[in-house]
Amino acid sequence: MKFPLQAAFPAASRLVYGCMQLGGAWDNTEISNEQRQRAFAALDAAIDSGIYCFDHADIYTLGKSEQVFGDYLRQSGCAREHLFIQSKCGIRLAKDEQPGYYDFSPVHLERSVEASLQRLDCDYLDLLLLHRPDPLMEPERIAEVFNRMQQQGKVRAFGVSNMAWPQMKLLQRALEQPLLVNQLEMSLANYHWLEEGILTGMPAGSDCHFSAGTVEYCQLEHIQLQAWGSLAQGVFSGGRYPRNDAEQATAILVQRLAAAYQVSAEAVVLAWLMRHPAAIQPVIGTTSVRRIQACQQAMQVELSREHWYQLYTAVRAQPLP
Repeated sequence: MKFPLQAAFPAASRLVYGCMQLGGAWDNTEISNEQRQRAFAALDAAIDSGIYCFDHADIYTLGKSEQVFGDYLRQSGCAREHLFIQSKCGIRLAKDEQPGYYDFSPVHLERSVEASLQRLDCDYLDLLLLHRPDPLMEPERIAEVFNRMQQQGKVRAFGVSNMAWPQMKLLQRALEQPLLVNQLEMSLANYHWLEEGILTGMPAGSDCHFSAGTVEYCQLEHIQLQAWGSLAQGVFSGGRYPRNDAEQATAILVQRLAAAYQVSAEAVVLAWLMRHPAAIQPVIGTTSVRRIQACQQAMQVELSREHWYQLYTAVRAQPLP
């Protein structure tokens, strides 16, 4: 079954490899040979596992993530046209007395894209995402810069990250191009995007921190939902110790289902997201070759309805209303 992004990019893979951890520390130190080799090994593992979508941002390890990826492209000989490369911009990190803030101004967006292309050693991005909602965004000015970057061949398509559906609709009204992607934090541990629908109109849903209708809006408009944080930092697959009884019980259930489906625990966690009719595209960020290979198994699994609900009710620690 095709997922939304494949309508525009047929070669897009079902999983996305998130490059946030590549390049070393978030400082101005040079990339060491060890950090470079670790990044190269992770990228090799991703491609060998059939993952051809790569997610970047201009701020990741202060630009070193994109830089080491560009080094990989040059040294590996991997053909650019066989990969789907996306990056994000719009976040300005805190510096000296200046606070961190968001900036969708045309000057900042164009400079950020140009710098990303130089670091990646690429002529174009397949997709550019606006990283966080900028309350001061002016949709008409964003539309102008999007048109300019597309006409110059620097960006093929556009999307957003961490936006609610009304923000997307406001922006889309000014754009000539359709928004193709919305990247949100979604996982078995972060399930408020489901609770908003389940608990509509109920007092129990008052503490849900998600924008009701965003998932459905994306489905209606054929916008690809990408899930960052999809592995929940490994809390259900051995990467981090569960924080409470519900997570502990869910981790045990994940292990049991992994044995039943004869796949990894990571595959079960990702398959839970992928089972949703919105065709969610998980972004995985691990640099462990073993875990990348374990994640690949998610493409071989379709959880039953009963198992999907078992996981959902286990992590929410109470029966559905």
